[in-house]
Amino acid sequence: MAAILQYAVLAHIPGELNPGGFTLRNFQEMLKPLYAGVFFDTVRLCFLTAVLALLAGYPLALAMVRARNPYIKSAILIISVTPLFLGEVVRTYAWLIVLGNRGFINGALLWLGIIDQPVTLMFTTGGVIMGLVHVTLPVVVIMLSAAISHIDRDLEKAAVALGAKPFRVFLTVTLPLSMPGIVAALTTGFAWTFSAFATPQIIGGGRVNMVSNLVYSLGFSSFNFPFAAALSIAGLLLTAVSLAVFRLMLRPLERMGAK
Repeated sequence: MAAILQYAVLAHIPGELNPGGFTLRNFQEMLKPLYAGVFFDTVRLCFLTAVLALLAGYPLALAMVRARNPYIKSAILIISVTPLFLGEVVRTYAWLIVLGNRGFINGALLWLGIIDQPVTLMFTTGGVIMGLVHVTLPVVVIMLSAAISHIDRDLEKAAVALGAKPFRVFLTVTLPLSMPGIVAALTTGFAWTFSAFATPQIIGGGRVNMVSNLVYSLGFSSFNFPFAAALSIAGLLLTAVSLAVFRLMLRPLERMGAK
C-alpha cells in the first residue's frame, strides 16, 4: 500500500515506464466525467448486486435452514455454495454460454416462442449484474442461514397460537429477527462486489467498466502506472466511504432487528 501511495503522487511520462517527480495531477484527473462516471457506475452496480443477491438468497437460506429432509437441506447447500469452489474466471466463462445470443436463456425463450429474435444480454449492465449476483450469492446465503438458524422457533409458534397466518408470522417475527443477517449480507455483498474484475471484464466486454477494470486498462494497456495507483487509492477510499454511508442507510433495519 505504501508503494502504491508513492506511485500515486508521481508524474506519468509518456513512453517511459519509470515515473517522474511529485505531482497531485493524478487525483485531479479523476474529477473528469469519464472517470467520475466509472466510480458512480461501480457504486451503483455494487448496490444493485447486493440487493438482488439478498432477494435471491433469502428464500434459499430460509429453505435450507427450515427443510426437514436432510437430502433437501444438503442439495440446497451444495447448489448455493458450489460457486465458491470455482474460479471467478471459470464462473464468468460459464455465463457466456448462458447469456450468448445462442445461449441457454435465448434458446429457451425462442423455443417457447416468447421472442422472435435473440435478446442482447452480453456486454450489457444486466448481464454483468447477473454474473455478479452469482458470485456474491454464496456469501449472502451463508450469512443469512446463520442468522435464521439462531431464531427461536418458539416465538413463531407463539405467533401461530395467537392466530397469526404464516405470512404474517414471517413479516412480524421471522423477518425482523433475521435483520442482523440481512444487514451483514447487504454490507458484505456490497464490499465483495467492489473489487470484481473478471465478471465485468469478460461479460461487460469493455462496455461496462468498474474501478478495477479501469485500473487494469490504465496500468497494463497504457502503462500509466501512477494514475492507476491513484485510482486504486481512490477506489479504496470510496469503498470505505460507501460502506459507511451504507451502514447509515441500514441503521433502521438494525433497530428493527434489535426490537
